[in-house]
Amino acid sequence: MSKIVNHSGMRIRVLPALQDNYMYLVVDEQTREAAIIDPVEPNRVLGAVKEEGVNLTTILTTHHHWDHAGGNVDLVKSAASKLKVVGGDDRIGALTDKVSHGDSFQIGSLKVKCLFTPCHTSGHICYFIESPESQDPPTVFTGDTLFIAGCGRFFEGTPVQMHKALIEVLGQLPDNTQVFCGHEYSEQNLKFAAHVEPHNDDIKNKIAWAAATRGRNEPTVPSTIGEEKKINPFMRVTEDSVQQHAGQADPISTMGAIRQEKDNFKAK
Repeated sequence: MSKIVNHSGMRIRVLPALQDNYMYLVVDEQTREAAIIDPVEPNRVLGAVKEEGVNLTTILTTHHHWDHAGGNVDLVKSAASKLKVVGGDDRIGALTDKVSHGDSFQIGSLKVKCLFTPCHTSGHICYFIESPESQDPPTVFTGDTLFIAGCGRFFEGTPVQMHKALIEVLGQLPDNTQVFCGHEYSEQNLKFAAHVEPHNDDIKNKIAWAAATRGRNEPTVPSTIGEEKKINPFMRVTEDSVQQHAGQADPISTMGAIRQEKDNFKAK
């Protein structure tokens, strides 16, 4: 089920794809220029672009995995005008603009800043997007680095890298930053979060909310950075309760221990 998140200067259309992926059509309301994030289903993207009546100029790719970048080549071939394809990894299909940490550019009047968050893959980029309207909250599109109440598997990286990505990079964004992640994993992630911190009321409340939301077949995105700091064990590795659960005394070894536990976790 598609979902629209409306801000004054920016419109975000949440487009479910495959089994549990999310693509995001981000529209600058001032110029009607748009970008698509991780367009694995090109036909669905083109349908949304037509419905919105916008000018699609840019593909923002978080990482090279097929379920995120696999639609790039076909979308470039099918699009009405030439598309810029942005990403941080040479393995990304149809890549035209390779970016690194701190690089910035505009989609119409929207400001996009690239945040390098290697771990899930070695070239993973998150996109921090701000509207020119001061009342609009900032947004971040986190691919498979940060999920609601979770994080991506460490396929090509280390606990040190994920600690940096979550605590030092994403964790330093304003608390009201809306988080749009790459998959609908919220219910499974929250079950693990409750296993790590069984007495955390914020997690209990979010579990009830997520169950009701998914019961209506609605996406659980977005959350916020501030909320993730309360419910996400991987953003709470500095907390005594999470370190004690992991049997560790520092944030980085805690990060490694709970990721390993999550990899093998079976929710009851």
